Amino acid sequence: MAIVMSAGLTAMPAECQAETPILKSTMSFKGDLLTPEALWAMGRIGSVSLNAEGTKMVYTVSYYSVEQNKSRSMIYLFDFERNDSTLLTPAESGQSEAAPTWITDAEGRNRIAFLCKGQIWSMNPDGTDRRQLTHDADGIGDFLFSPDCKRVILVKEVPQHTSIAQNDEDLPLATGMVINDLMYKHWDHYVASAPHPFVADVTSEGISAGKDILEGEPYESPMEPFGGVEQLAWTPDANFVAYTCRKKTGRDYAISTDSDIFYYNVQKGCTESNMLKPEGFVAPAVDYVHSLEKQQVNAGTSSQPEATKGGVPFAGYDDNPAFSPDGRYMAFRSMERDGYESDRTRLVLLDRQSGEFIFVSEHLDANQPEMQSGVEDFVWSPDSRSLYFTAVWHGKTNVYVTNLSGQVKQLTDDQADYSISAIAPDGKSLICKRHSMAAPDEIYRLQLDVKGLQRVWKSKRFLSAYQPGLATVQQLTCENELFYDNLSWGDVKERWVRTTDGKDMLCWVIYPPHFDATKKYPTLLFCEGGPQSPVSQFWSYRWNMQIMAAHGYIIIAPNRRGLPGFGMEWLEQISGDYTGQCMKDYLSAIDDICRESYVDVEHLGAVGASFGGFSVYWLAGNHEGRFKAFIAHDGIYNTQQQYVETEELWFPNWDLGSAPWCKAANGQQQKVYSTSPHLYVDRWDAPILCIHGQKDFRIEYTQAESAFTAARMRGLDAQLLLFPDENHWVLKPQNGILWQRTFFRWLDKYLKK
Repeated sequence: MAIVMSAGLTAMPAECQAETPILKSTMSFKGDLLTPEALWAMGRIGSVSLNAEGTKMVYTVSYYSVEQNKSRSMIYLFDFERNDSTLLTPAESGQSEAAPTWITDAEGRNRIAFLCKGQIWSMNPDGTDRRQLTHDADGIGDFLFSPDCKRVILVKEVPQHTSIAQNDEDLPLATGMVINDLMYKHWDHYVASAPHPFVADVTSEGISAGKDILEGEPYESPMEPFGGVEQLAWTPDANFVAYTCRKKTGRDYAISTDSDIFYYNVQKGCTESNMLKPEGFVAPAVDYVHSLEKQQVNAGTSSQPEATKGGVPFAGYDDNPAFSPDGRYMAFRSMERDGYESDRTRLVLLDRQSGEFIFVSEHLDANQPEMQSGVEDFVWSPDSRSLYFTAVWHGKTNVYVTNLSGQVKQLTDDQADYSISAIAPDGKSLICKRHSMAAPDEIYRLQLDVKGLQRVWKSKRFLSAYQPGLATVQQLTCENELFYDNLSWGDVKERWVRTTDGKDMLCWVIYPPHFDATKKYPTLLFCEGGPQSPVSQFWSYRWNMQIMAAHGYIIIAPNRRGLPGFGMEWLEQISGDYTGQCMKDYLSAIDDICRESYVDVEHLGAVGASFGGFSVYWLAGNHEGRFKAFIAHDGIYNTQQQYVETEELWFPNWDLGSAPWCKAANGQQQKVYSTSPHLYVDRWDAPILCIHGQKDFRIEYTQAESAFTAARMRGLDAQLLLFPDENHWVLKPQNGILWQRTFFRWLDKYLKK
């Protein structure tokens, strides 16, 4: 792939530059340091699909134009024999093309199906002979072809008026909404429609409109806000579809995470069963304003659903069904408890012959029972005898393999985060994406020693979980080579810190490029969100550790209490205790790095988003003079108000314990209400920048407005950065640049004096 320089450096393919204005996102480097403009000029690798022979793959790359405030997704073909990539999307079309996948058409030819302008198209592997397969008036959001390619699932939006009533027909211009129940808003939109899966026929003439699997039902599948076609699956014989659905509405939906996997008979055109609940099952009543943790729905939960003792079998999130190639098993991900969206995600097998459920990811290392972590993504081996999956442990997301008995072996041991995209048809390699705090996603191939793995399964020796040599890693793409070669990058190092309760905590420390230990550097404490998301080797185009380091800051990012990858006790300590040990862990981290001579202890800052923003607001009143500047993005300022403002109420019920009006016998509120950040504003003594998106329905923008007003009324220097058109994230290029510039102007003003 040719790279050109034009008006500064640009990462766009040369063949795309001349004819496609959307791709002309140019920028100049400040010497060899990463800039916001450089971040937005990087190509972002998306979906990946491998052909049936394992000789070629297609993948997408998204490019952004800051000038036009737009993005464009383009499809590439990688040929393993030639070891190179070819652009398939016509540069002159100006259109985005996404979700490429390999299919066999009615004539038996290998083709590539993809989305363009809300419709499914297909093309030859060389990009020629483009044909539009659907002509749906409302558009297609996603799709999944059956194994024989004679049918396809179409994901389409259908009207939904469960919570928001349909307005009178003679008032077509009315913008008012009559709201009758909860969940009238979700993430960043008002709920006037829901995604439904349609089963459609594929012929030489194209694709039919299809039959709605959820026809007449007020539910969604895939589940919002982030579900995709991974929540749907065809059986190998293409006669049945498994789909993920939470069949609840309104208040019941708002307080429960109990989704199930349903079995749809394509020939009969009906849902035959809930694969995870017995026929006629009726869930017990719940108390809507208290955590479900101790309620009957979670009674006796364990790894065996028959041991629920009157509770609910498979009570939590269950999703992502995938049938084994031989059709005997259905694998899926399962959370144990209802109402707990951050519960550990287990990998489970349903034996379709015996009806038995087998849990195959209980421990990442049999020698260390505490090594329990959630499964991220997974694929079956072609012989139906193993499953490959990714999981986070000690701040790194590596690749593991399990057999049908739950024996787990680790295949990679890398300071990086992997995700699995595909497995080769011969089972000898995995196609993965890999990123780290030092580099964005690239595509890699993991060559597998299948015979060696079989020997490990047969061995009676008690082997360690990690078996070197079972997988070797080969990088396939180098989409952002220009940046790797022309910029200097900061080192990322592990640092283990002793906490106030005598535990060891992993922190990542990111050093500025050209770091000189004889100098002193302003230092930032990075506060993670979630609150139970890992500080793994993530790469972000906003909360980017390398760009913070490039601006001359040392960053310490602790895996404080409440984060996965350190066992269940560590993960769950935070629930109901937002201002306890996790905050002590933050202070332990910054105090520990301050022992280094190169840290300027007079110029420390604390920054974070979501729960990290909550952390910043709380630390602002409880930092005992440590910090000279704060930045809170989309953070909770008032936990009492958060309870009645957010949309998914299972979250505050579990994390906060109950509604704020529910008090103990002594009249006390839950701890998270009585220690809310807004109650410590009288102690605020340092400048603060508050950032929020006005389309963020998870944490409303009024939280940032309230914090900003309080700071200004206290006489503190404060700024408020509002984005009327952004949600919990900042997604538009120019808003992203504004975010970065405002972020560093604020820090530089107070930490570089």
